[in-house]
Amino acid sequence: MNERYTIGIDFGTESGRVLLVDIENGNEMATHVTPFRHGVLSNRLPDGCKLEKDWALQHPGDYLDVLYTSVPEVIRLSGVDANDVIGIGIDFTSCTILPVDKKGNPLCFDEKWKRDPHSWVKLWKHHAAQKEADDITRIAQATNQPFLQRYGGKISSEWMFPKILQVLRESPDIYEETDLFMEAGDWITFRLTNELVRSSNMSGYKAFWDKKDGYPDPAFLAAIDERLLDILDTKMRGEVLPIAGRSGGLTEGMAKKMGLKSGTAVSVSIIDAHAGVPAVGAVHPGQFVMTMGTSTCHMLISEKKQTVEGICGVVEDGIIPGSFSYETGQVAVGDSFAWYIEQTAPEYVKKEAEQEGVNLHSLLEKKASCLRPGQSGLVALDWWNGNRTVLVDANLSGVIAGITLSTKPEEIYRALLESTAFGTRKILETFENDGIEINDLFACGGLPQKNKLLMQIYADILNREIKIADGEQVVALGAAIYAATAAGRINGGYDSIEEASSKMAKVKEDTFIPVKENVSIYQQLYAYYLELHDFFGRDHISIMHGLKKLRSVD
Repeated sequence: MNERYTIGIDFGTESGRVLLVDIENGNEMATHVTPFRHGVLSNRLPDGCKLEKDWALQHPGDYLDVLYTSVPEVIRLSGVDANDVIGIGIDFTSCTILPVDKKGNPLCFDEKWKRDPHSWVKLWKHHAAQKEADDITRIAQATNQPFLQRYGGKISSEWMFPKILQVLRESPDIYEETDLFMEAGDWITFRLTNELVRSSNMSGYKAFWDKKDGYPDPAFLAAIDERLLDILDTKMRGEVLPIAGRSGGLTEGMAKKMGLKSGTAVSVSIIDAHAGVPAVGAVHPGQFVMTMGTSTCHMLISEKKQTVEGICGVVEDGIIPGSFSYETGQVAVGDSFAWYIEQTAPEYVKKEAEQEGVNLHSLLEKKASCLRPGQSGLVALDWWNGNRTVLVDANLSGVIAGITLSTKPEEIYRALLESTAFGTRKILETFENDGIEINDLFACGGLPQKNKLLMQIYADILNREIKIADGEQVVALGAAIYAATAAGRINGGYDSIEEASSKMAKVKEDTFIPVKENVSIYQQLYAYYLELHDFFGRDHISIMHGLKKLRSVD
């Protein structure tokens, strides 16, 4: 039998990562990263046009660069025959949406529209649609929409319809010109296959779609704005295909540009963090996965459907066919550590890092590891970019309590690490309080590979053993696993995600085990975290909401 390979393409926040793997064992044959040339557009458009606060846009041309650069490069680096590549898997940050014209081209590519910010890609962390999210939540509650229970009772500003509603309200010309609003992941599969399909995973978690009920009733959408009455048949048209399925075959034109064989199976797109679930083998009920990077996405597989406060969604067949899959998340994790390093680290610490020949993260991690839990007398809230779960409020902001004139940089750094673990614990306890069983914890993404202190803190605060994914490009590996399933046994692939995962998943033998002495101290600190959580997030939200209204963008 010929050797068989799949390619996983992971579109993140700052770059696109491409991984070529052997589907027999999940071994990495080659990997290549293409940084996004335009990065995240949060202050200005490429032509200098100023953006308002809470905007986060991207340039769709950066996504095409990944396809045309990194895919041919992994073929070259590996020496693999392109004819032996049986599938391509796509994962993408979500909800990341773009408006396209009748030819399927992004409106920002058009000279006529490119100066309007609404013609560009709205990245997942675009939070300028909070008012729209609040309005949709209010109307859904008032009309007793059944879909609201699947999302913990509250709609996030990060999702599809709040972002579309913002376009409609603020730039009706762009709305009218838009032929389709698409998830960026679905747009990529469309470019690859010339088949207009939508992912059940992305539609289920980010666009109110349900396997049994479909989208919400058009009358509800019209109650939000009468111009949305027919949007499901017009600008949201497209068949919703199940996850782990085949979106189509690679077109001849794209095959030439990417150095692959035309007709190669392209999987239905999946949310980037969700692809980490099969990559660590967490395909059974009770297994909780943390995909940790700039933000953290938590996924949990369960046999039952349950209403859980503030979840991002529960979707039948959402990640693993045959199970209910829950998603929650924290909007700023690695981003909050990076903020501290880039914006507030004192000069003497920077000089010390230079003298030791290490980066600031490494130096502060080393210094923070010498501290005992609670030694600094600090506790922080992890809301530096709002709260996704369980409060679902983008208007909340970060807090560090206990700072004195003797507080050191490494103490603040450690408090920020601890705050993200406290936030995860709050999420875990919310699941368990609502009757959802959690047995195993897995961590994947960039942070678990880089920061051992962080993972030990998580083990101590959560009081659970944590298993770590093996490999740098775990999410891309997950996309490659879905590609092997999309190809199907007839093409040398697999019949199910479970089968593909059992062959290709990678987890390290070493795990992080809670330290008993640390667990007891963190229990006390966690109680303080909860006091701050409820004070600022429930009882006195006017403080943070008011401060945000006063804030302006330079």
